[in-house]
Amino acid sequence: MRRLSPPGIAAPLARYAHGVELAPGARTLRTSGQLGMAADGTVPADAGAQAAICFANIKAILAEGGMGPADICHITAWLIDRADLPAYMAARDAFLAGTGEPPASTLLLIAGFSRPEFKLEVEVWAAAMP
Repeated sequence: MRRLSPPGIAAPLARYAHGVELAPGARTLRTSGQLGMAADGTVPADAGAQAAICFANIKAILAEGGMGPADICHITAWLIDRADLPAYMAARDAFLAGTGEPPASTLLLIAGFSRPEFKLEVEVWAAAMP
């Protein structure tokens, strides 16, 4: 992957790349949006704990596809409360720690999810050479 940050545009606001170019022939994996629900069905009240569950689920999905966090080329996250942004970003940065260059990223604030206890949802695109 090649991270793209062209001169003449504002720098990213956080740890992400403006764009990511995938190598020809790369194998891709896209996750569904992951919610902060534990395997036993419980949902923590804290946004940071929900984000940690989202990223743990994503890590497991990537592993099943023969990939890991370093293979992520794009993250999309949805939050319902701007106040939860620091907790989400801390969980995201911990998840990506040691992966080298950051992926591209989109973050949206929305009205809500299918169940009121969910505070955020995260999905990723990943790519690796066969």
